[in-house]
Amino acid sequence: MSDAHDGGAVRGADAEERSVEASLRPASLGEYVGQGEAKRSLTTLLQAARERGEAADHLLLHGPPGLGKTTLAAIVAHELSVPIRFTSGPAIDHGGDLAAILTSLAPRQVLFIDEIHRLGRAVEEVLYPAMEDRAIDIVIGKGASAQPLRLEVPPFTLVGATTRVGMLSAPLRDRFGAVQRLDFYDDADLAAIVRRSAGILGIAIDDDAAALIAARSRGTPRTANRLLRRVRDEVQVAGGARVDATAAAAALEGLQIDDAGLDATDRKLLSVMIEKFDGGPVGVAAMAALLGESADALEDVFEPYLLRLGFLDRTPQGRVVTERGRAHLGRARDTIWGRG
Repeated sequence: MSDAHDGGAVRGADAEERSVEASLRPASLGEYVGQGEAKRSLTTLLQAARERGEAADHLLLHGPPGLGKTTLAAIVAHELSVPIRFTSGPAIDHGGDLAAILTSLAPRQVLFIDEIHRLGRAVEEVLYPAMEDRAIDIVIGKGASAQPLRLEVPPFTLVGATTRVGMLSAPLRDRFGAVQRLDFYDDADLAAIVRRSAGILGIAIDDDAAALIAARSRGTPRTANRLLRRVRDEVQVAGGARVDATAAAAALEGLQIDDAGLDATDRKLLSVMIEKFDGGPVGVAAMAALLGESADALEDVFEPYLLRLGFLDRTPQGRVVTERGRAHLGRARDTIWGRG
């Protein structure tokens, strides 16, 4: 089989995975599980906008990956009965690119910008007047013949999403009328999400199994849904027809997910810090080099959960493995998880 064929198969599998993920996303606030404070705030914000027949205030969503920022943006559009346009900070190279997007929006449309902290400064300058005055300022021509021109932008709602709210410039952050932090989910909400997703996918699952998957889902719905699909695969290949607690535990063991939700990479991170640096402090760049991961991935994907568990601490000198982290890794080494 050719490399090109292999690449096409991989892309096809990725597309299928994204399609399944999209099918599991709730379409309305009523279907959305968890994030009670954000839901209450958004319910008021959207109801007020509907009653006035106006675009809703610009909304900034921030928090770790996998908590539902993209899903909430789509729900905002659904609740307002308007279309949504998706883009991301890295995809907008120049101010002209953003100007073209803004001027093509329909009235009251939702514009979702993922990784908004990665917008360039020149692009941000185009966004400021659009958010405040529904206009953009451009310059036609060069030199002495250059002419400033202000173009009107239809009323719209910007929904920005970021995992690093501290990297947003103050002028941009201040232009959002509503700011919501999404927090890690508790196990009860994750179990409800697992049961809902199992129903959509046609998976027969016991409540105890759903609770077990939830407890190892790192506090994020995205991980919960991914583990549910992998557990289903393991049970199916083993000849089972129903996911019970015993089958779910065996499947998670096969996936090297331990009782705290850590996988082999998490445990390797802790192990390397202890073995190479006596537990720290260690800089992010050094950790990334040793693990073969990007520094962004460490800070956005791995660190937040390890910090939440109390397995890592941040200090001015770098990251440090806590006694709790050492104890967990020690227990893991005495079980099958130590093989990961």
